[in-house]
Amino acid sequence: MTGAFFGAAVIAFPLVKLLGRNGFFFLALVPLAGLILSLAKVPDIFGAAGAPWVESMGWLPALGLDGIFRLDELSWIMSLLVTGVGALVFIYCARYFPPDEPGLARFAAVFMAFAGMMYGLVLADELLMLYLFWEGTTVFSYLLIGHSQSRRRSRQAALQALIVTTAGGLAMLVGMILLMATTGTGQISTLMERASEGMDTGPVIVTAVILILVGAVSKSALIPFHFWLPGAMAAPTPVSAYLHAAAMVKAGIYLILRLAPGYHALPGWSETLLTLGLLTMFIGGWQALKQTDLKLLLAFGTVSQLGFLTTMASFGTPDITKAALAMLIAHALFKACLFLCVGIIDHRAGTRDLTKLSGGWKAFPVVAVCATIAAASMSGLPPLLGFVAKEAVYSTLLASGDKASIIALIGVMIGSMLTVAYSARFVWGAFSSKEGVDDIARRDEKITLILSPVMLTVLTVVLGPAVGLLDGYFGAWTSTLPVIDPGDGNYHLALWHGLEPALALSAVTIAVGLGLFFVRDSFAKVQSTLPSGLDFHDLYRKMISAMETLALWVTSRTQRGSLPFYQSVIYLVLVAGVGLAVISNDTWNIGFKLFDTPLDFIVATVLIVVAVAATRAKKRFTAVVVTGISGYAMVAYFAFVGAPDLALTQVLVETITIVVFVLVLRRLPARIGQSTGRFTPAWRAIIGGGVGVTMMVVVLIAAGVRISDPVSVDFGQLAYELGHGKNIVNVTLVDIRVWDTLGEISVLVAAGTGIAGLIFVRGREGHLHRFVSRRDGTEGQGRVRFQPVAEDIGDFHDQGPEHEDVTQRRVSWLIAGRTLAPRNRSIILEVTARLIFHAVLIFSLYLLFAGHNEPGGGFAGGLVAGLALVVRYLAGGKFELAEAARFTPSGMLGTGMIMAVLTGVGGWIWGDTVFKSVYLEGDIPVLGHLSFGTSTFFDIGVYLIVVGLMLDILKSLGAEVDLHQERDETVLTNRLNQSYNLSENFSAEAEHDAVSSILDRVNHLDVDNGAEGGRL
Repeated sequence: MTGAFFGAAVIAFPLVKLLGRNGFFFLALVPLAGLILSLAKVPDIFGAAGAPWVESMGWLPALGLDGIFRLDELSWIMSLLVTGVGALVFIYCARYFPPDEPGLARFAAVFMAFAGMMYGLVLADELLMLYLFWEGTTVFSYLLIGHSQSRRRSRQAALQALIVTTAGGLAMLVGMILLMATTGTGQISTLMERASEGMDTGPVIVTAVILILVGAVSKSALIPFHFWLPGAMAAPTPVSAYLHAAAMVKAGIYLILRLAPGYHALPGWSETLLTLGLLTMFIGGWQALKQTDLKLLLAFGTVSQLGFLTTMASFGTPDITKAALAMLIAHALFKACLFLCVGIIDHRAGTRDLTKLSGGWKAFPVVAVCATIAAASMSGLPPLLGFVAKEAVYSTLLASGDKASIIALIGVMIGSMLTVAYSARFVWGAFSSKEGVDDIARRDEKITLILSPVMLTVLTVVLGPAVGLLDGYFGAWTSTLPVIDPGDGNYHLALWHGLEPALALSAVTIAVGLGLFFVRDSFAKVQSTLPSGLDFHDLYRKMISAMETLALWVTSRTQRGSLPFYQSVIYLVLVAGVGLAVISNDTWNIGFKLFDTPLDFIVATVLIVVAVAATRAKKRFTAVVVTGISGYAMVAYFAFVGAPDLALTQVLVETITIVVFVLVLRRLPARIGQSTGRFTPAWRAIIGGGVGVTMMVVVLIAAGVRISDPVSVDFGQLAYELGHGKNIVNVTLVDIRVWDTLGEISVLVAAGTGIAGLIFVRGREGHLHRFVSRRDGTEGQGRVRFQPVAEDIGDFHDQGPEHEDVTQRRVSWLIAGRTLAPRNRSIILEVTARLIFHAVLIFSLYLLFAGHNEPGGGFAGGLVAGLALVVRYLAGGKFELAEAARFTPSGMLGTGMIMAVLTGVGGWIWGDTVFKSVYLEGDIPVLGHLSFGTSTFFDIGVYLIVVGLMLDILKSLGAEVDLHQERDETVLTNRLNQSYNLSENFSAEAEHDAVSSILDRVNHLDVDNGAEGGRL
């Protein structure tokens, strides 16, 4: 079902684009289906032989991690909130937003993805999987809160929520890893079983659990993280109703409820949660009484209620937990209803300021009735569900009778009095008639808009007297909790328990709360005279400002624009850190041998010679060529030691690297400038030598202290038996260690995007134009000739039919060759490029499909295809590159990445593990025995990504640099025309040669020879 949410998120964008806001009606069917599924599982979970519904999938079996989804009694209750309230909010969205709401399709997709993340969170039974969904809710809530991108307040609120909840999530991740490392399992149900039996205790467990609580506290907006929730009210009202009443903020409460049965007795658990919960409840209620914005009033009320729920959820005992579950359901119903009602009020009146609202009872009576009933439930008035839940809280805390329960009872009573007061303030402010304020005009609301708050109100009313229907489901969960007091576990939810102390406490709470409302003006004066205390939002802003100041200070002293400085710092830290580790090492077992064969000695000699030569080179091109020789020397070494696959890859990478360097060098001076910084050649030699010696010693030590066989020993057998391939390297990349390869190709995609972004700045597409064709002379006469786009090379060859050379009428080897200046053309290169291009492409495909058993693979094949594109570009320029590659780099990169990811998803679908391969074997006539694996599709994805990266490099460092150079030549030409007043007899070719001569002189200048450059 979780996948259905994400599938709906994918189609939500085109669906809403097509149907407009009516698309939300169809999207509501997804959470509705989830609700029906949960209800359909009732006999299985709550029957006589009931058991949790568990589904699992292979995730990381080597680490003992599986994706486990578990629908037990607690997650079933939470799933009802996520799906039921979610369906109603989606229906509400269909009429809340205007038809022309900007970004509505994007909002729909993000909202559905958030619902899927929340649904997965409550079902996840594995810590790391829960964390993934946890952070997913954080990311999507950030997008939802910041829906109004043009409003600064929305962007700031979204970023604030993201920073605060992510910081708590990181602490939680550390705690989860500690817990898993200590206990040896990440399955939550197993952890709870072992913890309840007293198997998992100790300081590490306590630390891990406290860190997990930091994540829960930050997500559920408890002090000191509570300030992000009122700020998040900048989000659209449906977001507030769902995320901050029924979903996101409930994630922390759910996690506390989930962990409390096993860890509520750990040191620090009760003290931490009781203190934070009661303080949050009091401060939230206190702040709610100060607000004039209805939405902010409800937001601080939510903060207060979250403190209430945290206090109750922390106990982990049967009766108090049952009361907490009742309050959890009641809060979701009345708070979601109140938010939806405020949205309607805001739409109708154009304001949420309670001092400017008047006559709400007459203007929208249905909304007024719904909101009043919801506020009464929030206050704990009978016979509503809120009253039943609050009386259950009082009764169970009184029955417990221990110190923590008494403290909780006192704190909850004080907080509940404030709740009654701000609930009454809400109803008065939203619907009463006020002197001097114009009444709101009456207008009937559409049934689809008020349907959701009406449904929530009906549930609030019906479930009060019929709360016994919920008691059995809550009891099914609480009966599994540990019983400390022999009398615990006997409490049953009911509307009427007779005349008991809890009823008296409820009456006192309501009376004092209404009293505070009736003396609201005097109470407001008291509030204004008291110190406001710590402003946590202001403290947050100061912390962020201090971090920004520190970052600027560090950046200004470290990011000095000097590449030698950056490299020197990196190398010195490496030498110092690794050198200290080497010195402190006492297990040296170095076995030294000069070389295995004389060929090794030859390769080493070449490497040393070219390394020294590279440091002595005076010109950049010379340095590049000399450095390239070292790469080709490594090719020889790989070939000597029997690694043809590595040799092939190395020769391809080295060739492409040289080409890339040469493309870049076109825009740099030919000579290497003299250093004017602090790092003289002597210092550079010392630092470089230190790095070399350090790494040599590290390699010697690492090779000498091995005590176990390397994992690669088994790779040959694994590659042949499991990967069905004889090429160990390729099988390792696409099967055995496919997760590593997925990460590496992701880096390639990021690199290609980064290169294009740096070079093009404003857009990566549209710079590589193909030819346009036309006929010269009268129609039907002559041959079709090709001409470059005018915006790129002007009318250099557009001189009319009378100036057209006869050679241009012949069929060219490369149709874009004629766009090059005559002095830059090479007929031999054009002929060669035309002859070998398709053969090289076919060879690249051979390497792709033969790589499973022979040297090659997707990476090597992609590099060969890239070299084919390089040859076409070098022979014919950027227009020839456009003719050779009629596809966009981004399309290639995206298609390759999608294929790689879908291969992993397919492995889970057709197998039981992500990226699991399936092989089809058989004898084919002529071809013989063939074995085809699904990992080949992953290799094809790698191939496409490498080709896309190569095209991105050629477009940016090749074609785009060509455009820059042509523009520079145009500027110089214009200046020559202005300075020397060139005559009309000065031909275009002579002018081009003059400009080229000047550019050549500039490129051969020393970078520090500013005077000569200025004279030129």
